[in-house]
Amino acid sequence: MTTLKTVILAAGQGTRMRSRIPKVLHKLAGKPMLERVIEAAQTISHAISIVYGYQGDTVKAALSSYDIDWVHQAEQLGTGHAVKQAVSESEKADQILVLLGDTPLITSQTLNDLREKTAKNEVGIVTIHLENPYGLGRILRDNNNHIVGIVEEKDATDEQKKITEINTGIMLLPTQHLKQWLAKLKNNNAQKEYYLTDIFAMAVAEKVAIKNVSPQFVEEVMGINTRVQLAHLERVYQQRVAEQLMLSGVTLLDPSRFDLRGTLTCAEDVTIDVNVIVEGNVSIGRGTSIGANTILKNCTIGENVVIEPNVVIDDSTVGNYCTIGPFARLRPGTQLAEKVKVGNFVETKKAIVGEGSKLPHLSYIGDADIGKHVNIGAGTITCNYDGVNKFKTTINDGAFIGSDSQLVAPVTIGEGAYIGAGSTITKDAPAHKLTISRAKQITIEGWQPPKKG
Repeated sequence: MTTLKTVILAAGQGTRMRSRIPKVLHKLAGKPMLERVIEAAQTISHAISIVYGYQGDTVKAALSSYDIDWVHQAEQLGTGHAVKQAVSESEKADQILVLLGDTPLITSQTLNDLREKTAKNEVGIVTIHLENPYGLGRILRDNNNHIVGIVEEKDATDEQKKITEINTGIMLLPTQHLKQWLAKLKNNNAQKEYYLTDIFAMAVAEKVAIKNVSPQFVEEVMGINTRVQLAHLERVYQQRVAEQLMLSGVTLLDPSRFDLRGTLTCAEDVTIDVNVIVEGNVSIGRGTSIGANTILKNCTIGENVVIEPNVVIDDSTVGNYCTIGPFARLRPGTQLAEKVKVGNFVETKKAIVGEGSKLPHLSYIGDADIGKHVNIGAGTITCNYDGVNKFKTTINDGAFIGSDSQLVAPVTIGEGAYIGAGSTITKDAPAHKLTISRAKQITIEGWQPPKKG
């Protein structure tokens, strides 16, 4: 079986981004563009080398979770020089796949097509026709329509500049030939660089067949050099994601105002309103509706859930038939059973809430274990932090917590217990009894209201 190694070129600074961040670490749909190229490469190749240069330590640190061979290009002397750093004389792979770190929308489908069409001892390249090919290398063909070379824009004649077929920079090269060709590269061109594209003329001279494939859509092979181009490809990506979701049975009220920055699994008949942002890994059950301006991050949402506008759910689980919001925040560790209501201006953190319980409004519930059919009155706070340590509040089934109550953890509220409004509870409250903690009410005689002036 033919073995493959991928070399990703990612050494450039990207000066046109006007940023201190390396170009390849700028994010598209929540991930560095280089990471998206790595993920595409991993679908067909396990051996991956990245040629890095500008702020190399930063780039390596950002992608440290990947099993990658990092190759330093101290001087940026051209694409041929970059590939030469990554392909040693002892290289054992049969083919070298060359990718670019700033083309984040390249698909595994195109890479598979290229590999299937290119035999072990042939040269493969991804090309495409553009209405305006300005600035890009042109594909040269002979009278039999065979590829015979590539000429860069700055070295092209006026006639060659009329060619609309361009080199995308994505190539599949036979390793044994490549080693010899790289050694022969010269920098006698306008840029004084070692062009990898010069190997095509060498391949023709040695009668090595050159095959080409085209991508499914032009943006797939578009490189990013400016923030304008990054924003354009972001919208292209989001549009394609939105179309896939709608075709799978999801209603997007405005597909142009939806952003997926992770992985979304949706059942049928989910409705998503405008300006919803999905990050990390999110799952949404059948019949659920997501209100406008909501952020979902690493969470699981059950079936027939109603999420009102302006809700943030992060690292949490929401059971079936729950109602959340508006203006609610579920922080990491929140677990809601079925038919729970979390109302407006409620914040939860590490809160386990039982079936049918209600947190209607204006409450903070942190580090709490709440049973079934509990009612939490407005303004209730679980006081879980003493300045050093966190403590847990337990509220058992059927309890009723009056408005404006403070439950100072660690504390347990018994089953069916009632807590009077305005109470500060510092000790366990017994089951099925009313517990009240209030200061004595007094009226100040002789008091006068302040007067103006």
